[in-house]
Amino acid sequence: MNPYFVGFLVPIVVSLLLQKRRKVGNKRGVPVDVGGEPGYAIRNHRFEHPVETHWEGITTLAELFEKSCNEYLHMPLLGTRKLISKEMESSPDGRSFEKLHLGEYEWKCYAEAFKSVCNFSSGLIRSGHQNNERVAVFAETRAEWQIALQACFRQNITVVTIYASLGEEALCHSLNETEVTTVVCGQKELKKLIDISWQLDTVKRVIYINEEGISAELSLARNSTSWALESFDEIDRLGSEAPVDASMPLPSDVAVIMYTSGSTGLPKGVMMTHRNVLATLSAVMTVVPELGRKDIYMAYLPLAHILELAAEALMAAVGASIGYGSALTLTDTSSKIKKGTLGDASALKPTLMTAVPAILDRVRDGVRKKVDAKGGVVKKLFNIGYNRRLSAINGSWLGAWGVEKLLWDRLIFTNVRAILGGKIRFVLSGGAPLSGDTQRFINICLGAPIGQGYGLTETCAGATFSEYDDTSVGRVGAPLPCSYIKLIDWAEGGYLTTDSPMPRGEIVIGGPNVTKGYFKNEAKTNEVYKEDERGLRWFYSGDIGRFHPDGCLEIIDRKKDIVKLQNGEYVSLGKVEAALAMSPYVENIMVHADPFHSYCVALVVAARNELEKWALQQGVTYTDFTELCQNKEAVQEVLGSLAQVCFSVHLGKNAYLHLGLFAPSPPGLL
Repeated sequence: MNPYFVGFLVPIVVSLLLQKRRKVGNKRGVPVDVGGEPGYAIRNHRFEHPVETHWEGITTLAELFEKSCNEYLHMPLLGTRKLISKEMESSPDGRSFEKLHLGEYEWKCYAEAFKSVCNFSSGLIRSGHQNNERVAVFAETRAEWQIALQACFRQNITVVTIYASLGEEALCHSLNETEVTTVVCGQKELKKLIDISWQLDTVKRVIYINEEGISAELSLARNSTSWALESFDEIDRLGSEAPVDASMPLPSDVAVIMYTSGSTGLPKGVMMTHRNVLATLSAVMTVVPELGRKDIYMAYLPLAHILELAAEALMAAVGASIGYGSALTLTDTSSKIKKGTLGDASALKPTLMTAVPAILDRVRDGVRKKVDAKGGVVKKLFNIGYNRRLSAINGSWLGAWGVEKLLWDRLIFTNVRAILGGKIRFVLSGGAPLSGDTQRFINICLGAPIGQGYGLTETCAGATFSEYDDTSVGRVGAPLPCSYIKLIDWAEGGYLTTDSPMPRGEIVIGGPNVTKGYFKNEAKTNEVYKEDERGLRWFYSGDIGRFHPDGCLEIIDRKKDIVKLQNGEYVSLGKVEAALAMSPYVENIMVHADPFHSYCVALVVAARNELEKWALQQGVTYTDFTELCQNKEAVQEVLGSLAQVCFSVHLGKNAYLHLGLFAPSPPGLL
């Protein structure tokens, strides 16, 4: 038999047999008897009881990090790019942008990283910080962030994590509520701290990360505050010269108080114990295959977010390498990368990365825009190759398999994969559910599966996770081995566990990954956290889901997302936002509704490239983008696009009504 024909046929047969097996008999989640409020509960099909630790004898994050450093001594752990120069470039409209010329990655091996952690840990104590006081890390994601975190763990010091982008009111609230005495920060964050220094009640010392140009902020801080100011390197040196014995934590000790972004008021501090976070890490170990020392992880999401914090802790646990970057320097065409300089992904060539849907949507849109711009043969070939692979992923015999798949990879998709370094083998998507269109697109173009996860800060990012071989879209997978997932009735919204063909209801998560509650907020804690008669802790998410026959979860709504309008109509704001975001003119969107009105209001951040492209085609003149956003023709064009999207996704007869007060807003908004 012709070997080329065999190479073409075997992958088709194997894939279709596996797909048939998955369709008819592969239960990823199975029903389980649990305590607490009645509902429909599912567990992971491989584990009868929630997993707490994957590593024998390891019960805390401090023990896990030390174990890894002893095991992977000379393997590279923390990588940082050398800053060669900063330059300011001007755009045609007169605006100035900072551009960075970055060099290669420079690495600390596990042994060196552990020495830095021990030194910083000792230096903290020698500088006057007490074990019963809290440290806040207020900085962009970088190696020093991780070193400070692990250093605090070794002295059983609780770390308060704060988004670097947090506003002044929320920042003051977070630091004062937790009575932080020491803050570790970068240059931009130091400036923010100085601006609110008179409002901070307990801060005594600030440890700043050495950066070019920080001297001005240091001078200002010395003249206007009473803080003790020490550099990160000075604390390291202090600890190196006078080591202090470790004071290791217990599993029940609070490792992190993680403040939410505060999108609905002041942020809440979620108390995470070592046991909580370790349970999530242990569960993920069982669902992502072959994690190990050959892996390179691209770290660029905020470490103040549990998704990134857990991901980096897991990478260190398995001997992988962590290369630090940022969303603004991620690719060769990122906004802060100087032309001719490699982006972080190109320089690092990672095998693993985490992402939130917004970033993956941008990758998808960026690729499509480039393909559309080239047009002609390139666009036709891309569309043919993409559709052939899409057909195969959907299970068709007539899709691109075997040799044809390799051909399309070599001809088209290799160039796309180079955007993120060309070596990605797995992408973990967390946060909001990823759209099916984006999931398929990234899977085909990157040639890597996407693990769609669902979890919250309150559950240490753990709840559900799609398995490696699950190519379905629109779902968030089966329960992680650390969690039970239960649906309970929400009669008011019309979601019941007795619904057919799938049980529906509010998602409640139980397991060792469920956190202690909100810091100094007992009322809110008692509202959404419950402990059942068997001693298992549950978190009431407020999300609405349904279980598929194979035990996988799909997020379909949110309780707080539903507003009853004046005319009695119920509107799911999230669904409307997701639909309107499909318009090419939408960069970001927020939909607001008021029970005293019969319509919704959409606040749209316009997609600059698309709107300016339309203006050029139509001969619309304007002096700047703000003026274009206020142009009546532009507003009508965007309105028309949104209306088309509404009808295409069957939002119903009131689609126009929901857009009734679409009006010009602040600069850059429609």
